[in-house]
Amino acid sequence: MSIAVGQFNHSVEIMFEDLHRQYWPESALYIVATPIGNLSDISLRALYTLQMVDVIACEDTRSSKSLLNTYGITTTLIAAHQHNEMEASQQIIQRLSQGQRVALISDAGAPAVSDPGGRIVALVKQAGFDVRPIPGPSAVITALMGSGVTDDMQPGFTFAGFIPHKTMARQQWFEQWKQSSLAVLMFESPHRIIDSLEDLCAIYGDNRQVTIARELTKRFEQIVSLPAKALLQWIQEDSNRQRGEFVLIISPEEKSGDNESQNVYLDELLQVMLAQVSLKDAVKMATKLTGFSKDMVYSRALMLKDTL
Repeated sequence: MSIAVGQFNHSVEIMFEDLHRQYWPESALYIVATPIGNLSDISLRALYTLQMVDVIACEDTRSSKSLLNTYGITTTLIAAHQHNEMEASQQIIQRLSQGQRVALISDAGAPAVSDPGGRIVALVKQAGFDVRPIPGPSAVITALMGSGVTDDMQPGFTFAGFIPHKTMARQQWFEQWKQSSLAVLMFESPHRIIDSLEDLCAIYGDNRQVTIARELTKRFEQIVSLPAKALLQWIQEDSNRQRGEFVLIISPEEKSGDNESQNVYLDELLQVMLAQVSLKDAVKMATKLTGFSKDMVYSRALMLKDTL
């Protein structure tokens, strides 16, 4: 598919003109999400913000310069990382008190979400200044989009953050999330991914369904869903699969007793509906009422219709 570059550039110019007319309050902290891998994922609103503000507070100035240089942004940078958040927040508050606009970014993704920035946001708000989030890429949402673990009927999930480094803490942490009725998402580094999967198998069992998402938005992106033991074997088969940053998604445990009671409830519901409305309408209403998958409801409805 070819892209009309001239027309595209003209559209971008129009959008930037529109952004210029929007409301950009002074004395405000702009929390800007940046790409998690593919630099093209940054939004036009994020780019406009980063070139419009007076200063950008960033987790690592070297890392941020790579992104900013790509788009010709020369805004002044100051450091705001895990080890200087209190000091950085005071510097930012001082600038805000002078009427300046300040942007806050992390190395990748959304600041203050398993990244530095949360304390700065809290302190800026306590000081009475405006905080404006500029949304964008998220490893959590990206992994969920490609996993099939959640849907519009069962959208719930829990984001647990980074897995602890030490063995005992990691095992206790896995145990903590074992009984969750929702999918649990967590981050892991390439150096500990094997250890984490081994501990996960030991605590959750070999058959718990787990999704691994690595190198998200990059050339070698992979999103694989397998039982825990099979997933551990899969990643051990090829050292290349152990590279990159990881998102793990642990699916909730399927309980046979729960499934049986759910099926009884669904059957009773469908029997009442099928006596009053068409198969299509019964499936539609039962799917909406129960939150079960449409395929499952349709299959049960067909079976019951033949017995009525």
